[in-house]
Amino acid sequence: MTAPTVTAPQPTTRSRGILLVLVGIVIVAVNLRAVVTSLGALLDEVRDGLHLSGALAGVVTTVPTIAFAVFGATTPWLVRRVAPARLLVIAMVVLSVGQFLRVLTNSPVAFIGLSALALSGIAVSNVLLPMMVKQHFPDRPGLVTGVYTLSMSAGAAAASATAVPVAHAFGSWRAGLGVWALLAAVAILPWLPAALRRGQQVLRRPGHHPGARIRPARTRIGWAMAVFFGMQSIAGYATMGWLAQLFRDSGFSPSTAGLLLAGVTLFALPFALLAPALAGRLRRLDLLILGLTALAGVSYVGLAVAPHGGAVLWVTLMGIGQTVFPVSLVVIGLRARTPEGTVALSAFAQSVGYLFAALGPLLVGILYETTGGWIAPLAVLAVALVVQAVAGLVISRPQFVEDEAHAPGANGPVEAIEPTAAAVLAETGPLAEPLRKAA
Repeated sequence: MTAPTVTAPQPTTRSRGILLVLVGIVIVAVNLRAVVTSLGALLDEVRDGLHLSGALAGVVTTVPTIAFAVFGATTPWLVRRVAPARLLVIAMVVLSVGQFLRVLTNSPVAFIGLSALALSGIAVSNVLLPMMVKQHFPDRPGLVTGVYTLSMSAGAAAASATAVPVAHAFGSWRAGLGVWALLAAVAILPWLPAALRRGQQVLRRPGHHPGARIRPARTRIGWAMAVFFGMQSIAGYATMGWLAQLFRDSGFSPSTAGLLLAGVTLFALPFALLAPALAGRLRRLDLLILGLTALAGVSYVGLAVAPHGGAVLWVTLMGIGQTVFPVSLVVIGLRARTPEGTVALSAFAQSVGYLFAALGPLLVGILYETTGGWIAPLAVLAVALVVQAVAGLVISRPQFVEDEAHAPGANGPVEAIEPTAAAVLAETGPLAEPLRKAA
């Protein structure tokens, strides 16, 4: 008698769909800083190869934050016309093509323009990912945000660490930059089946009508979120641009100063996962935000008083304090009820925030050159922390951008916009088709 065949249970359609979304988010996130850090690692070689003047080199280092601000602001308009999965595919195609073409040119202007093209793909993805987390992982926004911000850090570290060896292996800085176009092409694959599927929907709210678009610029929570994101961006980009120089001035060798800069990311990795996961579970975020801000403040005091003797401690505290970045991404999703609200708030907060970020390293550099020391630059960063704390208190309270945006006297009529679970699934686009069937 033949024994009955036991068929292993197949993964549910819902599980497969969720796993594909998670993989897609993670691979996109790996790409979101590699184009910036790989260029930073090879900037001297690029300057020599393209004969960049000092002014043009400065433009090259400023382009990322400007591109993130300008192109990120277009994402709400785009996502109302192109389904989210297709938009992510287009963003990764643009990123891959821009990175590939910029290493083929000998023109400084073309190099800058193609870099901006590549960065436009990142800018759109920056805004889309919090919305994707909100849509597909409403019960675990903090954990998933922590995972993808860790992926961003991993991609940034890998690009900065390997760009020079790859360039040396192939005998050209062009290879060290161009190889990352392949990584962007890989990020297309998880989203491609959904992007090619027919019958996709662009992002709309239940009961949507043209006069009811969400405008965070007309809300208190929108500006508080933008200021909070901007202040933490100032610290992050000023650190990337100037912390190694501070340590060199305090007596460390260039290689050790570079390792200490890397330590800001490495020492904080566990907290970069823990802090957003905790933020996703707390009703009020004031203690978490104030605690992280205070740790960053202590690091600034330490760098001003004893930059050499306590370097490892200050770097550790600074890294933990800067995990307000993934926390800010979680809060964007927590302060919106709907996908449209999330993408609108994300675009506004990140666009305004990256404009602040562009000013941070510039202001620090001017103060450093003017005063010849680090007290004044650190004082400015400390003031930014105070502003960050105040804005953090505003965004820490449970509230929603849609409620303010559609309040009487705002930019539209009062609407009942709390979506049901089925409505949210209906809004999630082609990737959620399996989820809708499973539901």
